[in-house]
Amino acid sequence: MTNILITGGSGFLAESLIKRLHPCHNIRLMSRNEGLLLRYNQGYNGLETYPGDISNPFEVKQACKGIEEVYHLAAFKHVGLAETFSKECIKSNVIGSMNLLEETLNGNIKKIIGISTDKAAKISGVYGSTKFLMEKLFQQYEAFNPYTQYRIVRYGNVLYSTGSVLCKWKQAIEANQQCVITDLSATRFYWTATQAVDLIFQCLDEAKDSTPFCPEMKAIRIEDLYNAMVLKYGKNYNVKPKIIGLQPGENLHEKILANGFSSNESGFYSIDEIVNLI
Repeated sequence: MTNILITGGSGFLAESLIKRLHPCHNIRLMSRNEGLLLRYNQGYNGLETYPGDISNPFEVKQACKGIEEVYHLAAFKHVGLAETFSKECIKSNVIGSMNLLEETLNGNIKKIIGISTDKAAKISGVYGSTKFLMEKLFQQYEAFNPYTQYRIVRYGNVLYSTGSVLCKWKQAIEANQQCVITDLSATRFYWTATQAVDLIFQCLDEAKDSTPFCPEMKAIRIEDLYNAMVLKYGKNYNVKPKIIGLQPGENLHEKILANGFSSNESGFYSIDEIVNLI
């Protein structure tokens, strides 16, 4: 069985990835959240857990010992917080990625796949900048080291991921409280956790190099997303949302590819489709 390391091993996407990989692989999880790592340890037989921070070179070296494949999910990904806590975002997304990439030069790691974002295609803030730099680092290491496969997947927002606006809206609607919305006219690419994991394996099967591997994605209008959430979770909900405007680091519309369609130019999910997605 292949020895696999998943960074960000206590995160939202990792849970779906673990379900897909277990028990046919030897899986090691690395995360700063030791409490959640212990939860996974109890739920899945044979998992190894390494509490640690990818920005620490020794902890990365320790976690990578004997590893053949790396699924690099760890990230500082909150767009707004990245504008204020830029150092922390850079430590995780750039320095942490570089520490992992350094370990690929030791000869044991055959594959490493990094998770990027549409924010790297249309950069307007710290978070998108750090993911763009991560992509460039993968390309540089690939050019130097032909013995490891370097792969990048790039997609939009994952529904109900940690810190997602959907989690906040669902809680507010069910409690009959006011939802906070930046801009109803904004559009975003959204993706389910299952689709996100599917894309990881599609990338590993089909990608030829570290060029960002991007899906064709339909977009969602924020106003439609809000209305779908009300339909699904608040049949008697009639509280008007609070509109606060776009925040630092945010775009009105996103792109998956710099020269591709913007999220306001692509196909859109209908409200009925959104209700089924969420």
